[in-house]
Amino acid sequence: MEGVVSNLLLGFSVALTPSVLAYAFAGCVIGTLVGMLPGLGPLAGISLLLPATYGLNPIIAIVLLAGVYYGAMYGGSTTSILMSIPGEAASVMTCVDGYAMTLRGRAGPALAIAAIGSFIAGTLSVVALMFLAPTLASFALRFGPPEYTALLMMGLLVLSYMSGGSMAKTLTMATVGLLLGMIGIDAMSGYTRFNYDVIELSDGIGIVPLAVGMFGLSEILLTAGQPTPPRVQKPTLRQLIPSRDEFLLSVGPIVRGSVLGFLIGIIPGSAHIISSFVSYGVERRMSAHPERFGNGAIEGVAGPESANNSAATGAFVPMLALGIPTGPITAVMLSAIMVHGISPGPMLITEQPELFWGFVASMYVGNVVLLILNLPLVGLFVNLLRIPYSYLYPAILCFCILGVYSVSSSVVEVWIMLGTGGFGYLLRKLGYDLAPIALGLVLSPVLELSLRQSLAMSGGSYAIFFDRPIAVTMFVVSGVLILLALKPLVFKSKDWRSGVGLDEQA
Repeated sequence: MEGVVSNLLLGFSVALTPSVLAYAFAGCVIGTLVGMLPGLGPLAGISLLLPATYGLNPIIAIVLLAGVYYGAMYGGSTTSILMSIPGEAASVMTCVDGYAMTLRGRAGPALAIAAIGSFIAGTLSVVALMFLAPTLASFALRFGPPEYTALLMMGLLVLSYMSGGSMAKTLTMATVGLLLGMIGIDAMSGYTRFNYDVIELSDGIGIVPLAVGMFGLSEILLTAGQPTPPRVQKPTLRQLIPSRDEFLLSVGPIVRGSVLGFLIGIIPGSAHIISSFVSYGVERRMSAHPERFGNGAIEGVAGPESANNSAATGAFVPMLALGIPTGPITAVMLSAIMVHGISPGPMLITEQPELFWGFVASMYVGNVVLLILNLPLVGLFVNLLRIPYSYLYPAILCFCILGVYSVSSSVVEVWIMLGTGGFGYLLRKLGYDLAPIALGLVLSPVLELSLRQSLAMSGGSYAIFFDRPIAVTMFVVSGVLILLALKPLVFKSKDWRSGVGLDEQA
């Protein structure tokens, strides 16, 4: 314990220098703005800034990029809550209840809870990073292709079971997402699939155009079809403060989201996206009033926002402790470290203590900066709702098109956004949940690759999944979830056969 405290003091002596503070602040500001713009996200922001870090001190470079990372994690919640447009993929679940709160005139409390939850989750996950990094990173190394396959299958079933709606409908939408994720170049063979001679589809369908289309454009189409548009909210300063009940309801989701997000973050993959889905499902299943979810439940904002920010910190555990990136974002940040001649891995903590502990301390500073930066701006963000919808929605549509186009300068992705927007509109009219499609699209490449790698390892035998203790455990959990989902159908069938329905009618 004394060693951790002394190392943390060393870190703060580095993080609180004027130059590091200035770059941490700049990273948080840039990240927040990047997260708010539809179509852009942390990966785009970090990639654009990477060349600018080559001439900087290694500590300053990693602090700047980290500020962009978790600044974007928060910034995406703003457009999700105010306009139902996810600024980046991790904010998809925030749209559901965040926008519903906006329609009820509670946009201010939703934004405030998102900021507070992000701050608490970020702080708790940094504490966990200090104490648990080596142990958790070693555990993550035990995951091979069979474990990833079992984990992703279990994840899909957990989310379907916890969705609170029809498990069949949720799995159907997840399957649609998985099928969409198969478009593009096959990672194992190199062949292009289902692109119909459209070169831009060789890389597959991006999560950005799909998320912006299904959640943003479909919301515009739904509102445009109403006889009278939603009433423009004009909140007072007092209305921006969450009520006592909203604070109390948010405590549990923030803590649970922080823990879930950190643990999921250390596992390779799109952890910040998956963690928000898992957190939302857990909160909905644990709630005494699950019918409130989708209609403006504050827990539906607090949980996912805390989870995706905590996962952003958890992703640094294997990156710093083992030199293993958990996804494209940490891979770019890892390259920024290596450009400066620093080799990440187990020896980083002992050979470069100023870098490691300075980075950890800068994350504390970054969380404080984000809280100070975003809470006073809540009123400014909410004032966007004063704009009449006849002017606001065309502007939103223009931002969506520009944002999606700016990601890869592809007109095809704009058409994908428009197409998925129309498809999402039809699905919402039919009562389907759109979030599983986005999750299926994200998980599809990883799930397919891990499954095929597992079968290649075993010579085509599925027995490999039952020879690995971790994989077996997760498959057992998946089986239990399926049985729990079938239980109501079994009892309903028994009641029908025994004539209960006939007795009640008589």
